[in-house]
Amino acid sequence: MILVTGATGRVGGQAVAQANWAGLPVRALVRDPARADFPAGVEVVRGDLADPATLGPAFAGVSAVFLVWPLPTADTAPAVLEAAVAGGVRRIAYVSAWGAADDPEEEPDGILGFHTAIERLLRASPLEWTLLRPGGFAANTLHWADQIRAGDVVHAPYGEAGRSLIHEADIAAVGLRALTHEGHAGATYHLTGPEVLTQAEQVRTIGEALGRDIRFEESPPEVARKAYVAAGLPPSFADGILEAHAELVKHPEPVTHTVAEVTGHKARTFAEWARDHAADFGG
Repeated sequence: MILVTGATGRVGGQAVAQANWAGLPVRALVRDPARADFPAGVEVVRGDLADPATLGPAFAGVSAVFLVWPLPTADTAPAVLEAAVAGGVRRIAYVSAWGAADDPEEEPDGILGFHTAIERLLRASPLEWTLLRPGGFAANTLHWADQIRAGDVVHAPYGEAGRSLIHEADIAAVGLRALTHEGHAGATYHLTGPEVLTQAEQVRTIGEALGRDIRFEESPPEVARKAYVAAGLPPSFADGILEAHAELVKHPEPVTHTVAEVTGHKARTFAEWARDHAADFGG
């Protein structure tokens, strides 16, 4: 049995769907089963990573976990991993982040801070772990959806920031491969899409998927920061996102071929992702 956390999110949802399509026994961890909508064959269990005492039934009979961490801190992670070990879990594929620290002396903050903390807990555990370190998520461009539904211009900072955005389906595919095949224990996989596109090019690509001419217009970083914080992001997270995008103007994300090496299929392009998600942008 494979347990998927963050099962109602985009990456976790893909892991649930792909496991189900493959005929693998899969269990989705959700906080409110009454609101969950999964296909037949998916077992749904109530639990909350913020409250490890709720996780006993979730881990019972589970041999592998596709771990998405939806919380802004790693405070409960030690107890969660203890519960996993106590429940008989052997393998965990953890969706971490590109830039998580390998140096034990390094203590990053923000998003990379909690990912680094959880990676270190896994390394120190008796579990067979695989670390998935994706770069930019293609799904992060959905924060432009309101602007695209409302008009033909996307206002954002750092239009020349170059990213090798990855489709969430490819992250899920690599994680499931690691959980269901030998040879991945102790591996750290850096995952990207197959090409680098600037943010301006990403906007044009979304427009092509919608059959529209959509353009990018530069806006001050301060405006974006206010929007991130207003949407509920902690200020430190908002600052981290903007600092990262500023750096990507000078040093675009690299491209890896890890998806193909692990799964046997090429990573999906951003154009494929945009077509898959056209409805999310009003198409």
